[in-house]
Amino acid sequence: MKRFLPFLIILVVLGGALGVSLKLWKSRGAPDTNAAPAFATNLTGTAPANNGSDPNQASQNSAGLTRPNVKVSSPVVVEEYGDYQCPPCGQLYPELKQIEKEYGDQVQIVFHHFPLAKIHKNALLAAHAAEAARNQKKFWEMHDLLYRNQKEWSELADPRPVFVSYAKQLGLNLEAFNRDLESNQIDQKITADIQRGTSLGVTGTPTVFLDTHLLNYDATNLNGIRRGINILLERKAAS
Repeated sequence: MKRFLPFLIILVVLGGALGVSLKLWKSRGAPDTNAAPAFATNLTGTAPANNGSDPNQASQNSAGLTRPNVKVSSPVVVEEYGDYQCPPCGQLYPELKQIEKEYGDQVQIVFHHFPLAKIHKNALLAAHAAEAARNQKKFWEMHDLLYRNQKEWSELADPRPVFVSYAKQLGLNLEAFNRDLESNQIDQKITADIQRGTSLGVTGTPTVFLDTHLLNYDATNLNGIRRGINILLERKAAS
């Protein structure tokens, strides 16, 4: 036993030193597992000239979920490039409605058509239906019906009768609506949206821009959009 005693003493001393070192490391630089999560909104694009800060480096306070108590002269423009048959777009739809409800005139929601016709056979006709309704000043009402009832028409061989039933529900002139479903002018408008989105780097749906800043797809959800809007509201208020 005496032969092993020096080794035992050395092990005890080393163990104590290791314990002290570990305690010091924790107090100085160990990550706090209870800390607030990193800011998930990745805004890219040109920042305002009078504010060169990188929104990706914003503090958790400025990137929080609580709408800042500020007044701004212009709303944050929330632009979506969407496809009415796209399931993720259908999931984002109620979240954007919630954003609109929460922020009121501090945001402006804009929808651009980006039908992925190669994989969504009814998306282009649905976009026509929305634009046909716009011609009778009922775009957003048709937009809402298309998303709320996406599962009803998305896999139909011919969704026209369903779209006509929505038009009837909205009190539209059915003759004009049916004519506009096949309109070349509307087709050109949808094509222009697709070309504009492609020029901005849109490749899929939903793609969201906040005041021309592209929102990271991982942050394209209720909380991510809130954070981005809050940053931009604070920027506008400070400018």
